[in-house]
Amino acid sequence: MAKEKTLDDLFHDTLKDIYYAERKILKALPKMQRAAQSEDLKAAFEKHRDETEGQIERLQQVFELIGKAARGKTCDAIEGIIAEGEEIMDEFKGTAALDAGLISAAQAVEHYEMTRYGTLKRWATELGMKDAAKLLDATLQEEMKTDGDLTKLADASANERAKASKAA
Repeated sequence: MAKEKTLDDLFHDTLKDIYYAERKILKALPKMQRAAQSEDLKAAFEKHRDETEGQIERLQQVFELIGKAARGKTCDAIEGIIAEGEEIMDEFKGTAALDAGLISAAQAVEHYEMTRYGTLKRWATELGMKDAAKLLDATLQEEMKTDGDLTKLADASANERAKASKAA
């Protein structure tokens, strides 16, 4: 008979999922940075790459807190989101719409991360893991800020440029 799965098991499984995702994102960000046309968007991707390195370190601390090895598990969701971002880079390369597309792809990543970190923080709290919850919340706050910053970039210039190119 299979062992009964618990919230602890689910927490660990989801932690492995986001650990894999963060490492995959870390590899994708330089490619997105190179593809971006505006200097502001390039800088945003660079900043998020640096933040992602810190987020991976926080995840490693959470693994340590629960006495498990920091090991990822293939995350099909992030694989798909990153593949969509790569499609945008290919299909919109050299067009005025590229940056708007890159922002939308980056926000898809951010929203995925926010759902994972929000859930993990809740579960850590439920399981009495106060230190883990603090680490996860720090990352959740960064992801929410990055999402907001991307929205500002889209509203300030990228969407207008993409729209204006049609009118030209």
